[in-house]
Amino acid sequence: MIAIDAQRLLGRIRELGAVGRDGEDRLIRLAASDTDKQGRDLFVGWLRQAGLDVAIDRVGNIFGIWQSPDNRELAPLLIGSHIDTVIDAGIYDGCYGVLAGLEVIETLKATGFSPSRPIAVAAFTNEEGVRYTPDMMGSLVHAGGIDAETVLAAIGTDGSVLGQELARIGYAGDREPGFLKPHAYLELHIEQGPVLERESVPIGAVENLQGISWQRITIEGVANHAGTTPMSMRNDAGHAAARIITFLLDRIKASNAPTVATVGTIRFEPNAINVIPSRAVFTIDLRDPDEQRLQAEEAALAAYLEQLATDENVTISVEQLARFEPVIFDLRIVERIEAAAKRRGLGVRRMTSGAGHDAQMLARIAPAAMIFVPSTGGISHSPREHTDDAELVAGANILLDVAAQLAK
Repeated sequence: MIAIDAQRLLGRIRELGAVGRDGEDRLIRLAASDTDKQGRDLFVGWLRQAGLDVAIDRVGNIFGIWQSPDNRELAPLLIGSHIDTVIDAGIYDGCYGVLAGLEVIETLKATGFSPSRPIAVAAFTNEEGVRYTPDMMGSLVHAGGIDAETVLAAIGTDGSVLGQELARIGYAGDREPGFLKPHAYLELHIEQGPVLERESVPIGAVENLQGISWQRITIEGVANHAGTTPMSMRNDAGHAAARIITFLLDRIKASNAPTVATVGTIRFEPNAINVIPSRAVFTIDLRDPDEQRLQAEEAALAAYLEQLATDENVTISVEQLARFEPVIFDLRIVERIEAAAKRRGLGVRRMTSGAGHDAQMLARIAPAAMIFVPSTGGISHSPREHTDDAELVAGANILLDVAAQLAK
């Protein structure tokens, strides 16, 4: 049974993880930034060393393609993820899947494997969505879910324009997004949750992915003196915000469903200790693997907002920031992942992904599935993000086995 070169894979993960450190040793490779360029340059160098054809599309998605004159007309097996990060990131999220994809190709080449179709590895632009929205941007464009011109005009949190930044760093490619139509898509990723570690299972065969609803709520009230305005005469945007947050979290906790809700950002205006807030702006992140339940929670929230606006004498507006339906991954690939784990003597369980991934976009255009490996403490998007080397290698070997099957 063939195996990946563990030291090469682990060494590259750590080498890429050293790229983009600031003065406080925080890892920050936001999409289309100078540090993102450094990471991209390193990755493209490895692709060329491996003898792969490098292609870059107009939204900066990078592809390393292993093909031959005999198979270049066939749809490729695509393996991918991303190398952009959040602020103060760990070294595994996204990067592990991209570098393991490259490692799989190099291992198959070295063993004389002759694929019936091309195999390609992709690093998609702006998966994290920190600097530009929406997240999973590059894969969404690739799958035809949004047009290239719209995302190239996206304005970043720093006022930059994505298209201009990609050109500045040299990654505004000449290929049209979606030029590569995959036969199937595989993504290897750390779990970013506690389930595999808690159950001492080394491999997750991801069968579905939660739907996501992101909303921004803006409440308009009236600023007034905190000491002289009776409670009965207030139009308090802050109090209204608190009621919404409490309603939402109490409702979710009281249900037996796997729905989760998060209020991740909030700000008040004028944001003074002795002034009743005239405005409150906050975000709501709702997720559920069942579309009907997700819609029901959205509807319940909308009805509560309508009633609350009357009760509190405030104006409430809602902006939908992102909305993705739940994804059911390809059962045949999920079964291949399970079978590969068992052949290698590894425990495996089917599971749901609580986080969004590029795989959910590629599932729109090709059979797709994901492989998870444990995350220590369930921690991710943090410098404390960690997966043991043996677990990283085990996941890459499962990716190797399934890729070899799908490429034949």
